[in-house]
Amino acid sequence: MLPLRYLAGYPEALQKQVRAAIADDRLAAMLRARYPGTHAVRSDGALYDYTLALKNRFLRNAESPAKVLFDSRLQLTANALGTNGKLARVQGGKIRRKHEIRVASVFKEAPPEFLKMIVVHELAHLKEREHDRAFYQLCSHMEPAYHQLEFDLRLYLTQRELSGLPGA
Repeated sequence: MLPLRYLAGYPEALQKQVRAAIADDRLAAMLRARYPGTHAVRSDGALYDYTLALKNRFLRNAESPAKVLFDSRLQLTANALGTNGKLARVQGGKIRRKHEIRVASVFKEAPPEFLKMIVVHELAHLKEREHDRAFYQLCSHMEPAYHQLEFDLRLYLTQRELSGLPGA
């Protein structure tokens, strides 16, 4: 049986449907039909502007990230697709903490919906640290189709892995 590491937490019946789509060579065509385009966010500066625009629209009172960038190392470490951390820096006699968001570089070529889903996910961590109910409610507030996009992203990553593409 084909292991589906990106779909491991989903019910076996759903995994069976995905395996059938893979066996019938329908998965790639379905994803291309549903998500035909790519986005124009190609640089770290453009990603920062994109992220800040979403943050300002939905999280006006949250602290802005100091840095947002694409990171080519993320897909290799613990299957992380994005990270949100605080960097501590000493300035004078005080410690300053600044938020930093890193997005896996695989999203430079991904459909715009998947980039938005990852950025929304990382922005939600500015307010909610844990993946709990409040976190997912905030994600759904910023992107109403969040849960469907998360599932489809898992299908996209599965297809990339099957195709032997880097970053999967």
